[in-house]
Amino acid sequence: MRHLQLDYRVGLLRAAAFHGSSHQAAMVFQVIVPRQLRAFEIGRHRLEFIFQGAAFAQVNQAKYLGQLKTDAGYAKVSGVELTLLDCARYFHRAGGINGLAQIVKDLGGATDPVKLAGLAEHYENSCVRRLGYLLEYMGHALQADALRPFVRKAKSSALLDPAVKPLSSVLPGVREPQPAWGLVVNELVEVDS
Repeated sequence: MRHLQLDYRVGLLRAAAFHGSSHQAAMVFQVIVPRQLRAFEIGRHRLEFIFQGAAFAQVNQAKYLGQLKTDAGYAKVSGVELTLLDCARYFHRAGGINGLAQIVKDLGGATDPVKLAGLAEHYENSCVRRLGYLLEYMGHALQADALRPFVRKAKSSALLDPAVKPLSSVLPGVREPQPAWGLVVNELVEVDS
């Protein structure tokens, strides 16, 4: 990344594993960058680049990052709070909603509520509410409460998992409103014990 003169951070599943959430085996090295790049392979390793637009410069600061030791030196890795928000934003690349829930269960207690709320200002309201709901669902009330002010800013309800569609319009599927988070829970959340 140095020769491209491009800032970056290791994120999502790889960052979650770095912080202790090892339920999700990362088959790919996920790197968050401020511009679009193609994925590629080096030997047996696959690198996937995830584009983050305007918010990248505000959240990719040393106070929100850690360091991952590699053979070539140190790499920037998302801190716990940034990992949770990135996984909530890009949950489809972090094992789906259940993969996100597992990461929240594993890392939620280690999250600094003040840092989490500050970082959440730079993320879409729906993903912040999704994370808040899962933090509360997994028993991390202090961290969830830090995200409650974002519910008041919501203009409409969002689906917990927007990708889930019922097979038929006759079969309604799961649709449980969660007004406390401005969400409609349309998928059952399951995690490993």
